[in-house]
Amino acid sequence: MKNKKKIIKKKIISILKHIYDPEINVNIYDIGLIYNIKVKKNNVIILMTFTSPNCPLSNKIIKNIKNKIKKKIKKINKVYIKITFEPPWNKNMISKKAKLELGLI
Repeated sequence: MKNKKKIIKKKIISILKHIYDPEINVNIYDIGLIYNIKVKKNNVIILMTFTSPNCPLSNKIIKNIKNKIKKKIKKINKVYIKITFEPPWNKNMISKKAKLELGLI
């Protein structure tokens, strides 16, 4: 069962790497918006943040996450997104790959 969850989690990460923050044009995983992913039975719980509490595209990004995960992983019943601002997002959360894309290193 643990291996099955690991496989699903890897698939979810792959999906998240194809969802872009429209303002920054870098995927939401590499930019550090995803804090945690849990797979429980056939449900997914994602703990995430945004670069700003006033992100005008937050609903669009959340809807995109839910739709893509349910479409690409047929076994998933529900995708729950929990938003937090603790800890607040900062540039240190960006992956090295994304920093290269953004010209930060």
